[in-house]
Amino acid sequence: MQKVLFKRLFSKLWRDPVWRGVLFQTGLILAIVLVGYQIIQNTLHNLETRGISTGFGFLSESAGFGIIQSLIEYDESFSFGRTFVVGLLNTLLVSSFGVVLATLLGFLIGVASLSSNWLLTRLADAYVECFRNIPLLLQIFFWYFAVLGVLPSPRESLAWGDWLFLNVRGVYIPKPELAGETSVFYGSFLFAFLVIASLVWAGRQYRRQTGRTLPWIKSLFLLGIVAIPLVAGWVSGVRLGWELPVQGRFNLSGGLTLIPELVALFLALSIYTAAFIAEVVRAGIQSVSKGQREAAAALGLREGRILKLVVVPQAMRVIIPPMTNQYLNLIKNSSLATAIGYPDLVSVFAGTTLNQTGQAIEVIAMTMAVYLLISLTVSLFMNAYNRYMAMVER
Repeated sequence: MQKVLFKRLFSKLWRDPVWRGVLFQTGLILAIVLVGYQIIQNTLHNLETRGISTGFGFLSESAGFGIIQSLIEYDESFSFGRTFVVGLLNTLLVSSFGVVLATLLGFLIGVASLSSNWLLTRLADAYVECFRNIPLLLQIFFWYFAVLGVLPSPRESLAWGDWLFLNVRGVYIPKPELAGETSVFYGSFLFAFLVIASLVWAGRQYRRQTGRTLPWIKSLFLLGIVAIPLVAGWVSGVRLGWELPVQGRFNLSGGLTLIPELVALFLALSIYTAAFIAEVVRAGIQSVSKGQREAAAALGLREGRILKLVVVPQAMRVIIPPMTNQYLNLIKNSSLATAIGYPDLVSVFAGTTLNQTGQAIEVIAMTMAVYLLISLTVSLFMNAYNRYMAMVER
């Protein structure tokens, strides 16, 4: 009797698509967990057989090797954990500056490709077709070996006045220096950010209630960004100075040195990604109805104002999602820095540190987790910005 009831119940649940879906999904999850457990057990067994220890204790051991560029204090006596931080900061440095330049260049080229000027349009199209069809690695090699690699020696540096020098060892520029009590000055930037965030919230509330932009909102933004830090610096006695590079007998001293690996990677990533962003911008602008332009022109707006106030705000809803993909591609493509020796996360940590410690699983897992976290963070901010633009359009 119980078997009959069980069969009827099972038959009834099996014919229900909801319960059948739950059954299949549960089975799939159990299968994935089982396979993952077997992989982990097999890996631990192989490591134990070969006498390879596991864990993250190696991060506290002395690294014993130098790094040609570090944004924080570092030498050979620091730990492998410190090399992880140095490589991460170098990756964030070239990625952040690359995103900024690629965005600016991509927008300019994307707008130029739709210009009524025949020559400007052809130049923009040639840029896109040229740089997006050449592999990024070859472009990195071009900038590193064919452009920066043929610069003169330090004794024969190319100079622009007393503030810019170019030679085979890199680019030398003035280095800003702050003297005095800087804690109040740095804290003023946080206060300025809170002020600007409050102005943005007030501007949105005012626009929802009246349908108009808050008067003097741009002037207030500029005042918050510039005036607050300047006043805080003046009150705390902070003074801004510049350390200029000095031409020596055999080399340059002082100033800020941009190593050729950084410059080559930065230019290659920016120029390559800008070609794809230009196409994204062009498609976004073309997605706006032609009637929008005609209506704005009928109101007497000039072409530049039409593009700024009518076309681009509507095109952003199309531009932002694919542009997010290009930002993520740029960040991940920065791992090609290993090819020219730029000390990014992959080169320093997943390369040199891995070779010296042999902790392959831990090192690769940490590197993968960092890139995943960076990508998810960029996606989070870009999705929030996309929702903000969609709300403004409605």
